[in-house]
Amino acid sequence: MAFRKALKRTAIIGSGAVATAFGVSQLIEYKKTQARLANVDAEAELKVPFADELPSRQAQLAALKNTEEFDVLVVGGGATGAGCALDAVTRNLKTALVERSDFSSGTSSRSTKLIHGGVRYLQKAILQLDYEQYMMVKEALHERANLLEIAPHLSAPLPIMLPVYKWWQLPYYWAGIKMYDLVAGIQCLKSSYILSKTKALELFPMLKKDKLVGAIVYYDGQHNDARMNLAIALTAARHGVAIANYTEVVHLLKTNDQQTGKGKVCGARCRDIITGQEFDVRAKCVINATGPFTDSLRKMDNQETKNICQPSAGVHIVIPGYYSPDNMGLLDPATSDGRVIFFLPWEKVTIAGTTDTPTNVTAHPIPGEEDINFILTEVRNYLSPDVEVRRGDVLAAWSGIRPLVTDPNSKDTQSICRNHIVSISDSGLVTIAGGKWTTYRAMAEETVDAAIKTHGLSADTCRTVGLMLEGGKGWTPTLYIRLVQDYGLENEVAQHLASTYGGKAFDVAKMAQVTGKRWPIVGKRLVSEFPYIEGEVQYAIKEYACTAIDVIARRTRLGFLNVQAADEALPRIVQIMGKELDWSQERRTAELEAAKKFLYHEMGYRARSEQLTKTSEINLDYQEVVRYKKRFHKFDKESKGFITTVDVQQVLESINVHIDENALHDILNEVDLNKNGQVEIDEFLQLMSAVKKGHVSDSRLAILMKTAEETLDMRGPVTVDRSGGGV
Repeated sequence: MAFRKALKRTAIIGSGAVATAFGVSQLIEYKKTQARLANVDAEAELKVPFADELPSRQAQLAALKNTEEFDVLVVGGGATGAGCALDAVTRNLKTALVERSDFSSGTSSRSTKLIHGGVRYLQKAILQLDYEQYMMVKEALHERANLLEIAPHLSAPLPIMLPVYKWWQLPYYWAGIKMYDLVAGIQCLKSSYILSKTKALELFPMLKKDKLVGAIVYYDGQHNDARMNLAIALTAARHGVAIANYTEVVHLLKTNDQQTGKGKVCGARCRDIITGQEFDVRAKCVINATGPFTDSLRKMDNQETKNICQPSAGVHIVIPGYYSPDNMGLLDPATSDGRVIFFLPWEKVTIAGTTDTPTNVTAHPIPGEEDINFILTEVRNYLSPDVEVRRGDVLAAWSGIRPLVTDPNSKDTQSICRNHIVSISDSGLVTIAGGKWTTYRAMAEETVDAAIKTHGLSADTCRTVGLMLEGGKGWTPTLYIRLVQDYGLENEVAQHLASTYGGKAFDVAKMAQVTGKRWPIVGKRLVSEFPYIEGEVQYAIKEYACTAIDVIARRTRLGFLNVQAADEALPRIVQIMGKELDWSQERRTAELEAAKKFLYHEMGYRARSEQLTKTSEINLDYQEVVRYKKRFHKFDKESKGFITTVDVQQVLESINVHIDENALHDILNEVDLNKNGQVEIDEFLQLMSAVKKGHVSDSRLAILMKTAEETLDMRGPVTVDRSGGGV
């Protein structure tokens, strides 16, 4: 098996000169940029068969079944797989792609949302004089600039603060960050700078003040990872790739080579998971881009092959947006166990992560309580004591599996660099493994280069540098204003549509439902606190969404932002999809259950809900117990020892508060631990104890009962005189 290191020398220019030292001249950078712009000009020459409308999933499956032979079949619909398909089709290769789940359903949707070169990799490169790692950082910085250019609606520069608590660290970190700027050259987003303690606290008021000596701010890119992956896949589809999600490879097809007598991979037997129908897809070359499942497909080719991928789990948590400024992130360069933690604003919330732990490969990774608490502890170490970091503030949590390339005998994944390798098996299976999100395009380019060379394919040169992705054309920073003016959308909704769909936002706006209100005119929200609208569910189907999970996790990001909000939106999402896709009642019920299971296990709902169920002790003092029992008995007027929706409804009606019966049932169900349709006094005290310890926050029942009690106390008893006297 031939292995090739996938660290291309991205400083190779037309003359063939290669940078051989850490410093790369501005002239070479300038020439590289000119070459990039030349590629952008060449984009106009590319044919886009489906520029007006995407083929349906059924049409795509028909193309997979009926095409006699493709040049390239890509297996895997993550960032790298979609990138390979786009690279191949824009070289005039007849291309197909199959993904056994949804596009970006794996690692590509569960990242830190950064487009970065890797500050810590540069640190290792300098300290260890490792030229290979240096070139990896340099390549990533080049790709960062390209990605920000080709999908401006989905990505943007983000300032990241590195707080410094020891004087000697200030020049040390400053030198490292400045080197990061220098390596980026003219593709540096913005120059890094030093902040005084006062200025740092002004920009990041939540920061811990004690011993803070200053801070350094540098810039990297941030993006909506699942939507970016989808944009790559949809762009490939528009250029003519026969592409289908929920289509798995059952086994590889092989034919005997007449010259060598050995079997050669010539396609794959595929199954449409939705219908169960199987069919063959034949191709001159098969590319394995299955991320953590790399070795599974390689073993389909050869059971004796050795593993080249060692998976590592990275957990992230989502906490409310008030934990960080709207436009600045934070980097903890040295956690208690030597890892790096990012603390970043994203989609009006705050993301914190990640961990780095060896794991087993699974299609459904679950965030562990130990990892969640580790991240929370590190967050506490950097925030002011005035900011109480509560376990109950975790709105969502997820685990992503990184497909790290390593020696199979290695046990330390934390020291592994995110290099990638391209491998060619004896039977001609091309495998791309490892790498990082930012460099997906470069990885795809090298993979297709290897495929062309190995299989003797006739193809053009790579055309993906500067090639605009779905929604990139037509986007401007002020596009949302036209959406407000032309369609009568809310300002927040219009901004969301513009930053999610770019130039395609108008197509979504056309599907928006009339609200029947004076304002907004159109755009019914799925949930009140997020700008996602019902029209996006309909548009998601055009983007090949097949399940409710596709909508809450990858077409919208609701499941990643707030599991409770996603759970509330699910019935309406299933209703809309069921109508559009003609689902039976049985299918609708199954979709709802599957999506709830996804939120419960993979998005941290279980970990959130168990903060109450696991609290066996009631940690309240005597006065607190008396106070909360008094509150409870305002609802339990008959001293039954429990309350039901009827009890709560009666109290609320007495203070002129009206809540939908189904909503009230959901509110009590969050606290009803034994699920008997009522909340006992012990369950209520357990809830208040969990709230006190910070294990539970934003409990709707706790807040509702407290507010009702305060309203009743303010009213006081109604006298006979005030009631109008008696008879």
